[in-house]
Amino acid sequence: MAEGTREAASAQHRRLLDTIGVRIVEGHLAPGARLLTAEVAAEFGASRSAMREVVRVLETMGMVEVRRRAGVEVLPADRWSPYAPEVIRWRLDGSGRLRALHELSQLRSAIEPLAARLAAAQAGPEHRAALVKAVLGMVEHGDRADEPVYLQHDIDFHAAVLRGSGNPYLAGLADVVAELLHGRTAHALMPHRADETALRLHQDVAAAITSRDPEAAATAMAAIVTEADDAVEAMGKPGA
Repeated sequence: MAEGTREAASAQHRRLLDTIGVRIVEGHLAPGARLLTAEVAAEFGASRSAMREVVRVLETMGMVEVRRRAGVEVLPADRWSPYAPEVIRWRLDGSGRLRALHELSQLRSAIEPLAARLAAAQAGPEHRAALVKAVLGMVEHGDRADEPVYLQHDIDFHAAVLRGSGNPYLAGLADVVAELLHGRTAHALMPHRADETALRLHQDVAAAITSRDPEAAATAMAAIVTEADDAVEAMGKPGA
């Protein structure tokens, strides 16, 4: 298959997957509904094999189930894989965005201070170096906090903390936090200029981890999560 053809097929797959995923998350395809794959394929001019692949991916996320002689059934939200990056992205793309961001912040408040505390004791030189590099990048680009360059440094910072914890289960949540940060930027819930308190707190976490101060690291990280949740709530209010 030519490179251009592969890219077109991949783009069609993503478009199909995102369209159906959002329809399920938004309730346009309610639990118990039958996913009429032939109709969706016709809507997008997609092949049956493309639809089968999309259904397979949705099935791995617990969003649909293929029933013999009954077709493809949409499953309720409690069956979905909540940490699948796609599911998080679709929720953040939907009408329940602010609620999803708050729920993710509640998760962060439990895991990231713990990760910071552990990283202060466990992080190796590579994680500490990544942390300092990320903070410096955030400070350098703080006047463009709503742009991709700042976002990437922010993602790198939180990934370094989670991975530096030495706990593979905490490290495995780096993509979850990355999707939250992506969603906040994508939906204009970041200020153009970074909040000075937020920047200082990120520097405090990096300093505490590099100086091996677990309690200071955990305290500063908890404050980061609280500040971010409050900022999203304020920016999400009508007229903000």
